[in-house]
Amino acid sequence: MVGILTEYRGLLGDIDDWFTRCIERSGDQIVCRQGCTGCCRGLFEISLLDAALLQSGFAMLAEPVKEQVLVKAQERVAQLQQGWPEFTPPYILNRLPDEDWHEMPEDDMTPCPLLDADGGCLVYESRPLTCRLHGLPNIDLSGESFSNDWCPLNFVGTNPLQRTELRYPFRDTFAREFDLLGLFAEQIVGRRQLELDTFIPSGLLIDFTTDF
Repeated sequence: MVGILTEYRGLLGDIDDWFTRCIERSGDQIVCRQGCTGCCRGLFEISLLDAALLQSGFAMLAEPVKEQVLVKAQERVAQLQQGWPEFTPPYILNRLPDEDWHEMPEDDMTPCPLLDADGGCLVYESRPLTCRLHGLPNIDLSGESFSNDWCPLNFVGTNPLQRTELRYPFRDTFAREFDLLGLFAEQIVGRRQLELDTFIPSGLLIDFTTDF
């Protein structure tokens, strides 16, 4: 598992480098950067690999901080279990009896439990892939679109979809991610499986040694 996480960190580092280059090329047209927490609200799914990465960063925090975060995470999961009583360890969304979790309320402004008192991410270097991609469109070098969305605070009055300098080899990147997800699933559940998702609060509560 350590080797898989190390390789995954390398993939995420490449994504960070791409995002940094986009900022350098676009200047103040991109608001997204460390310290902006406008999107660190509500619920969105992350992979189990992202959850393991989060836990590796979480483990480095001071004990009082970890205790405060865990209280928030446990309270959030308890709220979810009121509507989804089947949402129990290991907190796999894909095992719920329906797919309501695909449509999270857009007006949910509950802060991520990993935000500190000043709004900074406590595990910024270990944050999930979606946190690193959010804000910019994900257009492959070939022109294939993996996401046409971008933060409304970015590129005001312009269309970033037309800017080829913002493109990135997303197809190859996501293929690498899927390979790592498959390897990780084999170690955790004994078979290659790509759809093993959770949320950030529940991801912090998974015990990878006993829950599977």
